[in-house]
Amino acid sequence: MNILYLTNHLNIGGISSYVLTLASGIKKRGHNVYIASSGGQLLPKFIAQGLVYVPIPIKTKSEISYKLLISKFKLLKYIKERNIEIIHANTRVTQVLSFLIQRTLDRPYVSTCHGFFKKRFFRQIFPCWGNKVIAISESVKEHLIKDFKVKQEDIRVIHNGIDANRFRVQSAEYRVQRKKDLGLRDGPVVGIVARLSEEKGHVYLIKAMQEIITKIPQAQLLIVGEGRMREGLVNLTKKIGLEKSVFFLPSVIDTQGVLSGMDLFVLPSLKEGLGLALMEAMACGLAVVGSDVGGIRSLIQDKYNGLLVKPADSRGLSYAILELLQNPDKAKSLSSNARIFINQNFSQEKMVLETEKVYLECLPR
Repeated sequence: MNILYLTNHLNIGGISSYVLTLASGIKKRGHNVYIASSGGQLLPKFIAQGLVYVPIPIKTKSEISYKLLISKFKLLKYIKERNIEIIHANTRVTQVLSFLIQRTLDRPYVSTCHGFFKKRFFRQIFPCWGNKVIAISESVKEHLIKDFKVKQEDIRVIHNGIDANRFRVQSAEYRVQRKKDLGLRDGPVVGIVARLSEEKGHVYLIKAMQEIITKIPQAQLLIVGEGRMREGLVNLTKKIGLEKSVFFLPSVIDTQGVLSGMDLFVLPSLKEGLGLALMEAMACGLAVVGSDVGGIRSLIQDKYNGLLVKPADSRGLSYAILELLQNPDKAKSLSSNARIFINQNFSQEKMVLETEKVYLECLPR
């Protein structure tokens, strides 16, 4: 098959990582793969995988932007020249772009729903979901059916996959060195890798650290990510006297590197489609704590491969984190189960094969 992936940009983030993992796996299956976007920090990684890059001016959040029409007309010629058989959209904007292309060339397209959408007016009157919709978790599927009336028979649940070669358990010596490289002190490191936005629950994790540090004074919190809440979160750490125990790092291309500097990973989201960084942490052999919401429930089986806590519950978070930091044998058991669980159920190969089946469903018979 000749497959064209569409996404707004290739900057650091869950969608770009998803497209890279999927597209590189699909290429290894013998298909011709093309990536159309406005480019970004991860573009060299796409090129290194032998994926063909098609630049289009699609870096916009507006589904009625003139950039969609420019991108459409640029892609029409390319699609005909390369005989693109199926298009895979990964954002709302590229869903609309795919719909416009389909109106002209009648090419089938698939869209992946990576999380939860607001019920905006244009999405209601112009759904643009495509021939099939991939939901990254059961909770996202339920959201599509309940809030947008997408037909159940048009949805396929396919979880994100992890490249096991990139995310694996590192030696104790390497982990100690990574802590030094990241500017961290001796002592346990609690970490999170996530966009700095309200729904990720950073506020509750920072407040939980107050209780943790009273019990384990040398404990530290490493927050990796960027977003509109950064200033507010930094001010919160100062307000509650944790500025010497909480460290902020910008988004990184190599998440495996920062995960190796952590002893425990926490994802206290208020809502979550699945949680790619959580999956990566589990694959790296970290003990994990997560909110009992959305797709996180698909990953963490409470007390088997991690601990679940109620969302927006700082005290519950502190209890769970302390339970693992103060019981290393329990943390080791949970982390071992977590790695096995991810490798068995959330592999890159499984995601690629299941997505390939969806493409074949959409092709004319």
